[in-house]
Amino acid sequence: MNSLIGQQIDQSTKVQNLIKELVQEVTNLNSQVKTVQAPQPNFVDAGKTWVDRAGQFRGRPLHYPYVGTGAGRGPFVELEDGSIKLDLINGIGIHLMGHGNPRIMQAAVRGALSDIVTQGNLQPNKEYQQFTEKLVKLAGKNSRLKYAWLSTCGTMANENALKISRQKNSPARFVMSFANAFAGRSTMMAEVTDNPAYKVGLPTYNEVLRVPFFDKRDPKSGEKALNAIKDHVAKNEKNISAFAFEPMLGEGGYQAAPREFFVPMLEFCKEKGIAIWADEVQTFTRTGELFAFETLGLGQYIDICTLAKTAQVGATLYTEEYNPKPGLIAGTFSGSSTSLSVGLEILEMLQEGFLGPNGRIMQIHKRFMSKLNELNETTCKGKVQDAGGMGLMIAFTPFDGKKEQVDALTKKLFNNGLVGFTCGKDPVRVRFLVPAIIQDEEIDLAIKIVEKTILEGV
Repeated sequence: MNSLIGQQIDQSTKVQNLIKELVQEVTNLNSQVKTVQAPQPNFVDAGKTWVDRAGQFRGRPLHYPYVGTGAGRGPFVELEDGSIKLDLINGIGIHLMGHGNPRIMQAAVRGALSDIVTQGNLQPNKEYQQFTEKLVKLAGKNSRLKYAWLSTCGTMANENALKISRQKNSPARFVMSFANAFAGRSTMMAEVTDNPAYKVGLPTYNEVLRVPFFDKRDPKSGEKALNAIKDHVAKNEKNISAFAFEPMLGEGGYQAAPREFFVPMLEFCKEKGIAIWADEVQTFTRTGELFAFETLGLGQYIDICTLAKTAQVGATLYTEEYNPKPGLIAGTFSGSSTSLSVGLEILEMLQEGFLGPNGRIMQIHKRFMSKLNELNETTCKGKVQDAGGMGLMIAFTPFDGKKEQVDALTKKLFNNGLVGFTCGKDPVRVRFLVPAIIQDEEIDLAIKIVEKTILEGV
Protein backbone atom coordinates (compact mmCIF):
# COMPACT_ATOMS: atom_id res chain seq x y z
CA MET A 1 0.00 0.00 0.00
CA ASN A 2 1.61 3.23 -1.22
CA SER A 3 -0.63 5.61 0.73
CA LEU A 4 -2.77 5.67 3.84
CA ILE A 5 -6.50 5.18 3.47
CA GLY A 6 -7.09 8.75 4.67
CA GLN A 7 -4.76 9.99 1.94
CA GLN A 8 -6.64 7.92 -0.61
CA ILE A 9 -9.90 9.60 0.48
CA ASP A 10 -8.31 13.06 0.19
CA GLN A 11 -6.83 12.30 -3.23
CA SER A 12 -9.80 10.45 -4.67
CA THR A 13 -10.90 12.10 -7.90
CA LYS A 14 -14.31 10.50 -7.49
CA VAL A 15 -14.78 11.98 -4.00
CA GLN A 16 -13.56 15.40 -5.18
CA ASN A 17 -15.93 15.37 -8.15
CA LEU A 18 -18.86 14.29 -6.00
CA ILE A 19 -18.18 17.15 -3.59
CA LYS A 20 -17.99 19.63 -6.46
CA GLU A 21 -21.18 18.25 -8.01
CA LEU A 22 -23.04 18.42 -4.69
CA VAL A 23 -21.93 21.99 -3.96
CA GLN A 24 -22.68 23.10 -7.52
CA GLU A 25 -26.23 21.75 -7.30
CA VAL A 26 -26.84 23.57 -4.00
CA THR A 27 -25.24 26.73 -5.44
CA ASN A 28 -27.57 26.56 -8.44
CA LEU A 29 -30.58 26.31 -6.14
CA ASN A 30 -29.27 29.14 -3.94
CA SER A 31 -28.99 31.35 -7.00
CA GLN A 32 -32.77 31.82 -6.74
CA VAL A 33 -32.05 34.01 -3.70
CA LYS A 34 -31.83 37.42 -5.36
CA THR A 35 -32.55 40.24 -2.94
CA VAL A 36 -34.69 41.30 0.02
CA GLN A 37 -38.19 39.83 -0.07
CA ALA A 38 -41.21 40.09 2.22
CA PRO A 39 -42.69 37.00 3.91
CA GLN A 40 -44.64 34.89 1.41
CA PRO A 41 -48.34 34.26 2.17
CA ASN A 42 -48.03 30.50 1.56
CA PHE A 43 -45.32 30.17 4.21
CA VAL A 44 -46.22 32.76 6.87
CA ASP A 45 -48.11 30.35 9.14
CA ALA A 46 -45.47 27.63 8.88
CA GLY A 47 -42.75 30.18 9.55
CA LYS A 48 -44.53 31.38 12.67
CA THR A 49 -44.80 27.79 13.89
CA TRP A 50 -41.06 27.30 13.50
CA VAL A 51 -40.36 30.49 15.45
CA ASP A 52 -42.90 29.75 18.19
CA ARG A 53 -41.65 26.21 18.74
CA ALA A 54 -38.02 27.37 18.86
CA GLY A 55 -38.96 29.73 21.66
CA GLN A 56 -41.18 27.17 23.39
CA PHE A 57 -38.47 24.57 23.80
CA ARG A 58 -35.76 26.93 24.97
CA GLY A 59 -38.06 28.71 27.42
CA ARG A 60 -37.73 32.18 25.88
CA PRO A 61 -38.89 33.66 22.57
CA LEU A 62 -36.42 34.28 19.75
CA HIS A 63 -35.21 37.89 19.61
CA TYR A 64 -36.26 38.12 15.95
CA PRO A 65 -38.76 35.87 14.15
CA TYR A 66 -35.76 34.26 12.46
CA VAL A 67 -35.50 30.58 11.56
CA GLY A 68 -33.45 29.99 8.42
CA THR A 69 -34.29 27.40 5.79
CA GLY A 70 -30.64 26.56 5.12
CA ALA A 71 -30.65 28.50 1.85
CA GLY A 72 -28.82 31.75 1.19
CA ARG A 73 -26.54 33.58 -1.19
CA GLY A 74 -23.87 36.07 -0.20
CA PRO A 75 -25.33 38.50 2.36
CA PHE A 76 -28.89 37.25 1.73
CA VAL A 77 -30.64 34.53 3.72
CA GLU A 78 -34.01 32.80 3.26
CA LEU A 79 -36.24 32.32 6.30
CA GLU A 80 -38.99 29.77 6.92
CA ASP A 81 -41.71 32.41 6.40
CA GLY A 82 -40.52 32.86 2.82
CA SER A 83 -38.84 36.20 3.48
CA ILE A 84 -35.31 37.01 2.37
CA LYS A 85 -33.21 39.22 4.62
CA LEU A 86 -30.04 41.18 4.03
CA ASP A 87 -28.00 39.70 6.88
CA LEU A 88 -25.56 42.18 8.41
CA ILE A 89 -25.17 40.48 11.78
CA ASN A 90 -24.10 37.05 10.49
CA GLY A 91 -24.63 34.91 13.56
CA ILE A 92 -23.15 37.74 15.66
CA GLY A 93 -20.00 37.61 13.57
CA ILE A 94 -19.50 33.98 12.56
CA HIS A 95 -20.37 33.93 8.86
CA LEU A 96 -17.57 36.12 7.51
CA MET A 97 -18.03 34.83 3.96
CA GLY A 98 -21.81 35.13 3.98
CA HIS A 99 -24.42 32.51 3.17
CA GLY A 100 -24.08 29.66 0.71
CA ASN A 101 -20.46 30.41 -0.18
CA PRO A 102 -19.33 27.57 -2.49
CA ARG A 103 -15.78 27.41 -1.12
CA ILE A 104 -17.06 27.32 2.44
CA MET A 105 -19.54 24.59 1.55
CA GLN A 106 -16.80 22.53 -0.12
CA ALA A 107 -14.59 22.84 2.95
CA ALA A 108 -17.56 21.91 5.18
CA VAL A 109 -18.33 18.79 3.16
CA ARG A 110 -14.68 17.74 3.18
CA GLY A 111 -14.66 18.09 6.96
CA ALA A 112 -17.93 16.21 7.27
CA LEU A 113 -16.42 13.21 5.48
CA SER A 114 -13.95 12.73 8.32
CA ASP A 115 -14.25 9.57 10.41
CA ILE A 116 -15.23 11.69 13.43
CA VAL A 117 -17.50 14.66 13.96
CA THR A 118 -15.56 16.31 16.80
CA GLN A 119 -11.82 16.57 17.35
CA GLY A 120 -10.09 17.12 20.67
CA ASN A 121 -6.71 17.82 22.21
CA LEU A 122 -6.15 14.13 23.03
CA GLN A 123 -7.15 12.66 19.66
CA PRO A 124 -6.89 15.23 16.88
CA ASN A 125 -6.95 14.62 13.16
CA LYS A 126 -4.84 16.49 10.64
CA GLU A 127 -7.26 19.47 10.40
CA TYR A 128 -6.42 20.29 14.03
CA GLN A 129 -2.71 20.39 13.24
CA GLN A 130 -3.13 22.31 9.97
CA PHE A 131 -5.36 24.97 11.49
CA THR A 132 -3.16 25.44 14.57
CA GLU A 133 0.02 25.73 12.49
CA LYS A 134 -1.56 28.19 10.06
CA LEU A 135 -2.90 30.33 12.90
CA VAL A 136 0.40 30.43 14.78
CA LYS A 137 2.43 31.30 11.69
CA LEU A 138 0.06 34.13 10.76
CA ALA A 139 -0.03 35.49 14.32
CA GLY A 140 3.74 35.28 14.66
CA LYS A 141 4.43 37.57 11.70
CA ASN A 142 3.87 40.70 13.78
CA SER A 143 4.01 39.47 17.38
CA ARG A 144 5.86 37.12 19.73
CA LEU A 145 2.91 34.71 19.83
CA LYS A 146 4.24 31.20 19.34
CA TYR A 147 1.60 28.65 20.34
CA ALA A 148 -2.18 28.15 20.12
CA TRP A 149 -4.67 26.03 22.04
CA LEU A 150 -8.02 25.34 20.40
CA SER A 151 -11.43 25.32 22.07
CA THR A 152 -15.04 25.46 20.96
CA CYS A 153 -15.89 29.14 21.50
CA GLY A 154 -14.66 32.57 22.54
CA THR A 155 -15.72 32.16 26.14
CA MET A 156 -13.61 29.03 26.55
CA ALA A 157 -10.70 30.69 24.76
CA ASN A 158 -10.95 33.52 27.30
CA GLU A 159 -11.21 31.13 30.23
CA ASN A 160 -7.98 29.49 29.07
CA ALA A 161 -6.31 32.90 28.72
CA LEU A 162 -7.25 33.80 32.28
CA LYS A 163 -5.89 30.53 33.64
CA ILE A 164 -2.65 30.93 31.70
CA SER A 165 -2.12 34.47 33.01
CA ARG A 166 -2.92 33.50 36.58
CA GLN A 167 -0.62 30.48 36.54
CA LYS A 168 2.29 32.47 35.14
CA ASN A 169 1.78 35.34 37.59
CA SER A 170 0.65 33.26 40.59
CA PRO A 171 -0.60 34.10 43.16
CA ALA A 172 -1.91 37.23 41.39
CA ARG A 173 -5.69 37.12 41.19
CA PHE A 174 -7.08 40.37 39.76
CA VAL A 175 -7.80 41.18 36.13
CA MET A 176 -7.87 44.72 34.76
CA SER A 177 -10.40 45.34 32.00
CA PHE A 178 -12.08 48.28 30.34
CA ALA A 179 -15.40 49.72 31.40
CA ASN A 180 -18.18 48.36 29.18
CA ALA A 181 -16.09 45.31 28.26
CA PHE A 182 -17.60 42.03 27.09
CA ALA A 183 -15.74 38.76 27.61
CA GLY A 184 -18.30 35.96 27.43
CA ARG A 185 -21.08 34.20 29.33
CA SER A 186 -19.37 31.81 31.74
CA THR A 187 -19.43 32.70 35.43
CA MET A 188 -15.97 34.28 35.36
CA MET A 189 -16.34 35.93 31.97
CA ALA A 190 -19.65 37.41 33.09
CA GLU A 191 -17.63 38.99 35.89
CA VAL A 192 -15.11 40.44 33.40
CA THR A 193 -18.05 41.66 31.30
CA ASP A 194 -19.18 45.09 32.46
CA ASN A 195 -22.93 44.78 31.99
CA PRO A 196 -25.16 44.26 35.06
CA ALA A 197 -28.00 42.97 32.86
CA TYR A 198 -25.87 39.93 31.96
CA LYS A 199 -25.31 38.83 35.56
CA VAL A 200 -28.57 39.38 37.40
CA GLY A 201 -28.63 37.10 40.44
CA LEU A 202 -25.00 36.02 40.07
CA PRO A 203 -22.62 36.48 42.99
CA THR A 204 -19.96 39.18 42.76
CA TYR A 205 -16.38 37.95 43.12
CA ASN A 206 -14.67 41.37 43.05
CA GLU A 207 -11.80 40.13 40.88
CA VAL A 208 -12.03 42.70 38.08
CA LEU A 209 -10.56 46.22 38.16
CA ARG A 210 -12.08 48.71 35.72
CA VAL A 211 -10.22 51.10 33.43
CA PRO A 212 -12.04 53.86 31.51
CA PHE A 213 -12.01 53.41 27.74
CA PHE A 214 -11.05 56.02 25.16
CA ASP A 215 -13.36 59.02 24.86
CA LYS A 216 -12.74 61.02 21.70
CA ARG A 217 -14.48 64.01 23.29
CA ASP A 218 -11.97 64.13 26.13
CA PRO A 219 -8.36 65.10 25.28
CA LYS A 220 -7.26 63.69 28.64
CA SER A 221 -8.88 60.30 28.01
CA GLY A 222 -5.58 58.46 27.61
CA GLU A 223 -4.11 60.10 30.70
CA LYS A 224 -7.14 59.10 32.77
CA ALA A 225 -6.94 55.48 31.62
CA LEU A 226 -3.22 55.26 32.39
CA ASN A 227 -3.72 56.85 35.79
CA ALA A 228 -6.47 54.33 36.57
CA ILE A 229 -4.10 51.47 35.77
CA LYS A 230 -1.33 52.99 37.88
CA ASP A 231 -3.76 53.44 40.74
CA HIS A 232 -4.92 49.81 40.51
CA VAL A 233 -1.32 48.59 40.50
CA ALA A 234 -0.39 50.81 43.44
CA LYS A 235 -3.25 49.39 45.50
CA ASN A 236 -2.82 45.78 44.35
CA GLU A 237 0.92 45.36 43.84
CA LYS A 238 1.79 41.83 42.65
CA ASN A 239 -1.87 40.82 42.72
CA ILE A 240 -2.87 41.68 39.12
CA SER A 241 -2.45 38.78 36.70
CA ALA A 242 -3.55 40.36 33.43
CA PHE A 243 -4.77 43.41 31.58
CA ALA A 244 -7.51 42.02 29.33
CA PHE A 245 -8.55 44.44 26.62
CA GLU A 246 -10.63 44.47 23.46
CA PRO A 247 -8.80 46.45 20.75
CA MET A 248 -12.25 47.88 19.98
CA LEU A 249 -15.17 47.63 22.38
CA GLY A 250 -17.72 45.26 20.86
CA GLU A 251 -20.83 44.83 22.99
CA GLY A 252 -19.70 48.02 24.73
CA GLY A 253 -20.72 50.16 21.78
CA TYR A 254 -18.30 49.59 18.87
CA GLN A 255 -15.96 52.21 20.22
CA ALA A 256 -12.51 52.35 18.64
CA ALA A 257 -9.35 53.99 19.97
CA PRO A 258 -6.06 55.08 18.38
CA ARG A 259 -2.73 53.34 18.97
CA GLU A 260 -1.51 56.21 21.15
CA PHE A 261 -4.24 55.46 23.67
CA PHE A 262 -3.07 51.89 24.25
CA VAL A 263 0.72 52.15 24.15
CA PRO A 264 1.39 53.90 27.50
CA MET A 265 -0.86 51.43 29.33
CA LEU A 266 0.73 48.42 27.66
CA GLU A 267 4.25 49.66 28.33
CA PHE A 268 3.40 50.19 32.00
CA CYS A 269 1.92 46.69 32.27
CA LYS A 270 5.07 45.28 30.69
CA GLU A 271 7.20 47.03 33.29
CA LYS A 272 5.08 45.53 36.06
CA GLY A 273 5.05 41.97 34.66
CA ILE A 274 1.29 42.01 34.08
CA ALA A 275 0.12 39.78 31.22
CA ILE A 276 -1.17 41.72 28.21
CA TRP A 277 -4.16 39.82 26.85
CA ALA A 278 -5.81 41.01 23.64
CA ASP A 279 -9.39 39.73 23.41
CA GLU A 280 -9.95 39.48 19.65
CA VAL A 281 -12.96 37.20 19.71
CA GLN A 282 -14.89 39.81 17.71
CA THR A 283 -12.14 41.82 16.02
CA PHE A 284 -10.23 38.86 14.53
CA THR A 285 -10.20 39.12 10.68
CA ARG A 286 -12.44 42.21 10.67
CA THR A 287 -10.19 45.26 10.99
CA GLY A 288 -8.37 45.24 7.66
CA GLU A 289 -5.60 43.00 8.99
CA LEU A 290 -5.90 39.50 10.34
CA PHE A 291 -5.51 40.74 13.91
CA ALA A 292 -6.56 44.11 15.31
CA PHE A 293 -3.25 44.24 17.16
CA GLU A 294 -1.65 44.37 13.70
CA THR A 295 -3.98 47.14 12.57
CA LEU A 296 -3.02 49.13 15.66
CA GLY A 297 0.67 48.17 15.58
CA LEU A 298 0.61 46.61 19.07
CA GLY A 299 1.96 43.13 18.33
CA GLN A 300 5.20 43.58 20.27
CA TYR A 301 3.26 43.97 23.52
CA ILE A 302 0.89 41.01 23.28
CA ASP A 303 1.46 38.03 25.60
CA ILE A 304 -1.89 36.30 25.05
CA CYS A 305 -4.50 36.69 22.32
CA THR A 306 -7.91 35.07 22.11
CA LEU A 307 -10.13 34.69 19.06
CA ALA A 308 -13.20 32.84 17.80
CA LYS A 309 -16.29 33.65 15.69
CA THR A 310 -14.94 33.95 12.13
CA ALA A 311 -12.36 31.24 12.90
CA GLN A 312 -15.29 28.81 13.46
CA VAL A 313 -13.55 27.61 16.64
CA GLY A 314 -12.02 29.35 19.64
CA ALA A 315 -8.27 29.72 20.09
CA THR A 316 -5.92 31.04 22.77
CA LEU A 317 -2.53 32.12 21.45
CA TYR A 318 0.40 32.75 23.76
CA THR A 319 4.13 33.46 23.84
CA GLU A 320 6.91 31.18 25.02
CA GLU A 321 6.87 32.87 28.44
CA TYR A 322 3.18 32.09 28.91
CA ASN A 323 3.22 28.50 27.67
CA PRO A 324 1.26 26.82 30.52
CA LYS A 325 2.33 23.81 32.53
CA PRO A 326 0.79 20.47 31.49
CA GLY A 327 -2.69 19.91 32.89
CA LEU A 328 -3.80 23.53 33.13
CA ILE A 329 -5.71 23.65 29.84
CA ALA A 330 -7.27 20.75 27.99
CA GLY A 331 -10.83 20.16 26.75
CA THR A 332 -12.56 17.16 25.23
CA PHE A 333 -13.85 19.33 22.39
CA SER A 334 -11.48 21.39 20.25
CA GLY A 335 -14.01 21.82 17.46
CA SER A 336 -15.82 19.80 14.84
CA SER A 337 -13.95 18.47 11.83
CA THR A 338 -16.19 20.66 9.70
CA SER A 339 -15.43 23.79 11.74
CA LEU A 340 -11.69 23.21 11.56
CA SER A 341 -11.83 22.57 7.82
CA VAL A 342 -13.89 25.71 7.22
CA GLY A 343 -11.74 27.81 9.54
CA LEU A 344 -8.65 26.83 7.58
CA GLU A 345 -10.38 27.71 4.29
CA ILE A 346 -11.38 31.15 5.64
CA LEU A 347 -7.77 31.88 6.61
CA GLU A 348 -6.74 30.98 3.05
CA MET A 349 -9.49 33.10 1.46
CA LEU A 350 -8.56 36.16 3.50
CA GLN A 351 -5.14 36.24 1.85
CA GLU A 352 -6.82 36.83 -1.52
CA GLY A 353 -7.29 40.60 -1.55
CA PHE A 354 -9.30 41.14 1.63
CA LEU A 355 -6.52 42.46 3.88
CA GLY A 356 -4.34 45.56 3.89
CA PRO A 357 -5.08 49.30 3.71
CA ASN A 358 -6.45 48.95 0.17
CA GLY A 359 -8.03 45.53 0.63
CA ARG A 360 -11.69 44.75 0.24
CA ILE A 361 -12.41 44.98 3.98
CA MET A 362 -11.26 48.60 4.13
CA GLN A 363 -13.11 49.40 0.90
CA ILE A 364 -16.33 48.12 2.49
CA HIS A 365 -15.68 50.13 5.65
CA LYS A 366 -15.08 53.39 3.80
CA ARG A 367 -18.16 53.02 1.61
CA PHE A 368 -20.41 52.11 4.53
CA MET A 369 -19.14 54.96 6.67
CA SER A 370 -19.47 57.57 3.94
CA LYS A 371 -23.02 56.46 3.17
CA LEU A 372 -24.09 56.54 6.84
CA ASN A 373 -22.53 59.97 7.32
CA GLU A 374 -24.29 61.19 4.20
CA LEU A 375 -27.63 60.05 5.63
CA ASN A 376 -26.90 61.89 8.87
CA GLU A 377 -26.18 65.08 6.94
CA THR A 378 -29.14 64.91 4.52
CA THR A 379 -32.41 62.98 4.63
CA CYS A 380 -31.89 61.62 8.16
CA LYS A 381 -30.18 64.70 9.55
CA GLY A 382 -29.10 64.17 13.16
CA LYS A 383 -30.67 60.70 13.33
CA VAL A 384 -27.74 58.53 12.19
CA GLN A 385 -25.10 59.93 14.49
CA ASP A 386 -21.53 59.03 15.33
CA ALA A 387 -21.03 56.32 12.70
CA GLY A 388 -17.88 54.43 13.60
CA GLY A 389 -16.12 51.17 14.25
CA MET A 390 -13.27 49.28 12.62
CA GLY A 391 -13.29 47.47 9.30
CA LEU A 392 -16.35 45.22 9.02
CA MET A 393 -17.62 46.26 12.47
CA ILE A 394 -19.83 49.29 11.94
CA ALA A 395 -22.27 51.08 14.24
CA PHE A 396 -24.25 54.29 14.55
CA THR A 397 -26.41 55.96 17.18
CA PRO A 398 -30.01 56.44 16.00
CA PHE A 399 -32.23 59.22 17.36
CA ASP A 400 -31.33 59.79 21.05
CA GLY A 401 -29.72 56.39 21.59
CA LYS A 402 -32.36 55.30 24.12
CA LYS A 403 -32.70 51.55 24.60
CA GLU A 404 -36.42 51.38 23.80
CA GLN A 405 -35.92 53.44 20.64
CA VAL A 406 -33.03 51.36 19.34
CA ASP A 407 -34.67 48.02 20.16
CA ALA A 408 -37.76 49.13 18.26
CA LEU A 409 -35.65 50.38 15.35
CA THR A 410 -33.70 47.14 14.94
CA LYS A 411 -36.95 45.19 14.87
CA LYS A 412 -38.35 47.54 12.22
CA LEU A 413 -35.11 47.16 10.25
CA PHE A 414 -35.64 43.40 10.43
CA ASN A 415 -39.21 43.72 9.19
CA ASN A 416 -37.93 45.89 6.34
CA GLY A 417 -35.41 43.22 5.37
CA LEU A 418 -32.18 44.18 7.16
CA VAL A 419 -30.72 42.18 10.06
CA GLY A 420 -28.61 44.17 12.53
CA PHE A 421 -28.34 44.21 16.30
CA THR A 422 -27.70 46.57 19.22
CA CYS A 423 -24.63 47.37 21.29
CA GLY A 424 -23.59 49.83 23.99
CA LYS A 425 -25.51 51.13 26.98
CA ASP A 426 -25.51 54.93 26.99
CA PRO A 427 -26.07 55.49 24.16
CA VAL A 428 -27.42 52.26 22.72
CA ARG A 429 -26.30 51.85 19.10
CA VAL A 430 -27.22 49.85 16.01
CA ARG A 431 -24.38 47.59 14.95
CA PHE A 432 -23.55 45.62 11.84
CA LEU A 433 -21.08 42.77 11.42
CA VAL A 434 -20.76 43.04 7.68
CA PRO A 435 -19.75 39.97 5.65
CA ALA A 436 -16.52 40.38 3.71
CA ILE A 437 -18.18 39.28 0.47
CA ILE A 438 -20.77 42.08 0.35
CA GLN A 439 -20.90 44.00 -2.93
CA ASP A 440 -21.18 47.78 -3.33
CA GLU A 441 -24.75 47.59 -4.58
CA GLU A 442 -25.69 45.51 -1.52
CA ILE A 443 -24.16 48.13 0.76
CA ASP A 444 -26.28 50.73 -1.05
CA LEU A 445 -29.37 48.55 -0.50
CA ALA A 446 -28.60 48.36 3.23
CA ILE A 447 -28.32 52.15 3.37
CA LYS A 448 -31.67 52.54 1.60
CA ILE A 449 -33.32 50.27 4.16
CA VAL A 450 -31.72 52.21 7.03
CA GLU A 451 -32.96 55.48 5.50
CA LYS A 452 -36.48 54.16 4.94
CA THR A 453 -36.72 52.78 8.50
CA ILE A 454 -35.32 55.91 10.17
CA LEU A 455 -37.80 58.09 8.28
CA GLU A 456 -40.66 55.83 9.36
CA GLY A 457 -39.75 56.62 12.98
CA VAL A 458 -40.25 54.44 16.05
